[in-house]
Amino acid sequence: MELLHHCFGTGDDLTPLQMGCRAFVTFFAALALIRIAGMRSFGKRSAFDVANGIMLGAVLSRGIVGASPWLATIAAGLVLVSLDRVLAWLGSRSGAIERLVKGETLAVFREGTMNRRAMAIAAVSRGDLQAAVRHETNSSGFEGIESIVVETTGELSVTKAKGA
Repeated sequence: MELLHHCFGTGDDLTPLQMGCRAFVTFFAALALIRIAGMRSFGKRSAFDVANGIMLGAVLSRGIVGASPWLATIAAGLVLVSLDRVLAWLGSRSGAIERLVKGETLAVFREGTMNRRAMAIAAVSRGDLQAAVRHETNSSGFEGIESIVVETTGELSVTKAKGA
């Protein structure tokens, strides 16, 4: 027991060694929590995923620095990844929940016309659209492009017109 106290300490008056030990263990706890959440949770970069990642990091950091009890921060992290998992499951079964959690795509270009209102909502410029077209098609013009959509992750998806 004395060895545990020496390595991990208690409260917020921690030595560098104690914070280092807590960081080491918390790193592996975070990996386990991310594995519980699943690859989808941190791979899609949706607003929900980013918010969950920030919150998970903030909660776990409190345990490292001793601002909150270490086991309590792990429990809170488990709640966050479980909530993510439950909402993902519910979203896969309900379009309304999916839209609430992930948001919706936004068409900013369709059949030769830029949707200026949608571009303003998504905060994308003509230059952003041109960059997406260059990246996806290796061409610089909008000829042969059917649509450009802002995905729920913020990425721009370019669809070529049939026969282009």
